[in-house]
Amino acid sequence: MDLSAQQIKTLERLQSAGFQIVAFPLYANYVGVRKGNCAALLAPALSGGFSMYSQPTLLISGNFTVRVRQGGRDFFVWKKERLEATAARLAELDSFGRELADSLLAVE
Repeated sequence: MDLSAQQIKTLERLQSAGFQIVAFPLYANYVGVRKGNCAALLAPALSGGFSMYSQPTLLISGNFTVRVRQGGRDFFVWKKERLEATAARLAELDSFGRELADSLLAVE
């Protein structure tokens, strides 16, 4: 993936904020960012920055989950594995999303 100088600076800023830049093989055209149990995909933008390709989500076994509602409860699911969407997990996900958005909007 060819990245502009601005995009490289953005990724360096994300790393200094504690995010890991990771590759998700199924999404080779996007940049993965991870922190704790949360992750999102970033799409290189023509403007030289990034836009969020995916909504932030939790990871199970290093894989993106889908949030579903079953039996009146919310879960994060990947294949046959699932995690209940507890208040703590939702707070972690919310914090991750806000921090990522703030870091992407930051201007040096």
